[in-house]
Amino acid sequence: MPWTEWKIMDQREQFVRDYLTGDYPKGALCAAYGISRPTGDKWLVRYHAQGVAGLADLSRRPHTQPHQTPAALVARIVAMKHRHPSFGPKKIRDRLRAEAPAAAWPVDSTVGVILQRAGLVRPRRVRRRVPADPHRLSQGTAAAPTWSADFKGDFLLGDGQRCYPLTIMDQASRYLLRCQGLLTPTAAAVQPWFAWLFHEYGLPATIRTDNGPPFASTALGGLSRLAAWWVRLGIRPERIRPGTPSENGGHERMHRTLKAALGAPAASVAAQQRRLTAVVAEYNWARSHEALERQTPGQVYQPSPRPYPAKLPPIEYGSETVVRQVRHNGEIRWRGHLLYVSEVLAQEPVGFTPLGEGTWAVHYSFHPLGTLEERTLTLTPAQQWHQPDTPQAM
Repeated sequence: MPWTEWKIMDQREQFVRDYLTGDYPKGALCAAYGISRPTGDKWLVRYHAQGVAGLADLSRRPHTQPHQTPAALVARIVAMKHRHPSFGPKKIRDRLRAEAPAAAWPVDSTVGVILQRAGLVRPRRVRRRVPADPHRLSQGTAAAPTWSADFKGDFLLGDGQRCYPLTIMDQASRYLLRCQGLLTPTAAAVQPWFAWLFHEYGLPATIRTDNGPPFASTALGGLSRLAAWWVRLGIRPERIRPGTPSENGGHERMHRTLKAALGAPAASVAAQQRRLTAVVAEYNWARSHEALERQTPGQVYQPSPRPYPAKLPPIEYGSETVVRQVRHNGEIRWRGHLLYVSEVLAQEPVGFTPLGEGTWAVHYSFHPLGTLEERTLTLTPAQQWHQPDTPQAM
């Protein structure tokens, strides 16, 4: 009968032992074991040359690899990586081709494999991504102003402290509301200046930022504590897509002007603030903009008609919305189960509005947090950026 895979070595050894007894003709013995005569000859030759070890299967790896990268090229690839540790496979290959264009350098993917085998590839750090913002970007008007906020990098002052210039601008008029030098880019340092601006200029409808702290976080809905405070005031946090500063192009252009005007860092934060204040005055009242029909931002800007309230208004939901209070640890109780929402919203009311078929839109006031699948208790954040308003946008 044919040899079965699970006991093939036993079958081969027994075949050799039977043959060595001399009691069986080779042809009849091969037929009894279900193999051809050349196959029987092969195992007998291997046994005589190597003993029982010769009966094992040999590696099917080819003896030669005609497409293998020559060792000399591999060595040069590895050497180039050591010279430029930050280079990836593409940059390394481009550099080598520039040095030796006649050499048959392997393709980018093969260079990557060579570097990986040499232990020169670091695994990418897995980063938690900020949830997407499904709203369209707002245009901003005098009646419903959109502000933009960012940090103009950071730099070392003459006294050894770092300065983080916080910049806040009205989008419609390009009016630079504030440029404040801070020693730390935290919510505790930023929030008082926003409160001062709200008192001075009224509440905007929207504040546009990037996805970094303290403006946003990896919590559900991308909310940070600062952004949650904006929502309580009726201000919509609006976040540009990661890696697309062009979505906040006016603010980025203002930063370039600011950098050119500031020059070298000052000796102290007080001295740096005096420079920042002077640049703001020049930007708002002396520098005209073609986008403003050659007027200055100060000539065009109008304060918001919405006043800053004396205390935070309560959050109200519609009658069709189920409201749950978030516990101190970020959880709520839903249908007898504990469901984690966000510690950012601890002690705050979160609304669940039915979308149908056991699916709920989860939102904090008007700000969408995601959707809840009741059957699996799966809370899914927004998945796409800047889409038309959906039922989640409460």
